[in-house]
Amino acid sequence: MNRITQKLQEDKKILSIYFSAGYPNLNDTVQIIQDLEKNGVDLIEIGLPFSDPLADGPTIQASSTQALHNGMTTQILFDQLKNIRESVKIPLIIMGYFNPMLQYGVEAFCQKCAEIGIDGLIIPDLPVDVYAEEYKAIFEKYGLINVFLITPQTSDERIRFIDSVSNGFIYMVSSASVTGSQSGFGDVQESYFERISNLNLKNPQIVGFGISNKETFNQATKYAKGAIIGSAFIKHLSESGSGKIEEFVGEIR
Repeated sequence: MNRITQKLQEDKKILSIYFSAGYPNLNDTVQIIQDLEKNGVDLIEIGLPFSDPLADGPTIQASSTQALHNGMTTQILFDQLKNIRESVKIPLIIMGYFNPMLQYGVEAFCQKCAEIGIDGLIIPDLPVDVYAEEYKAIFEKYGLINVFLITPQTSDERIRFIDSVSNGFIYMVSSASVTGSQSGFGDVQESYFERISNLNLKNPQIVGFGISNKETFNQATKYAKGAIIGSAFIKHLSESGSGKIEEFVGEIR
């Protein structure tokens, strides 16, 4: 069974952390992953830096740009992660844009992910229809879960289609803005979370965008299985370096 599926079956709210591979320094990737697991994080999204990250806010864009300047590439990330399963047990997801995967070769990329123990992918700019028609069989061949995003503007019909194609969790974007641009959730988002919960989808939902502390984590997980923290963690890395991860996670849980 895929590690994501196993984790989602646990009777707990999932804390997922996103960071850009190769940030703050090129070779910090593995240590950050190990420290996040050691401090109780349930799932990690490893950002594959890209030069034109459309959905990302300024904090993640800046970390992605810095990682590229540091020399991060798809192949270097794979090289860094080749022995990751000797020390890390929790689910690992690579989150990135489709262009670098196309350049690498979609099947070759998926095969490499399977070899090193990556459990799934999040590709914000790969439409679900294109995935279902052209790539689903490849992902399934290598045991990879592909995670799709929904927003408050996504229709119920579209959400149900995404749910039918998915076999892990649905990434529930909390608002139509870019990452890192909110500081809390209002009535509109609360009602959105409740609306999705009431659809009784087969895949659990994990909320992303706008979660930065214990309060917003609890708000986001009132109706959902878990929440993802990205920009706030990257800010922490930029201010405190990679040595104070325990402190950051401790403030959420």
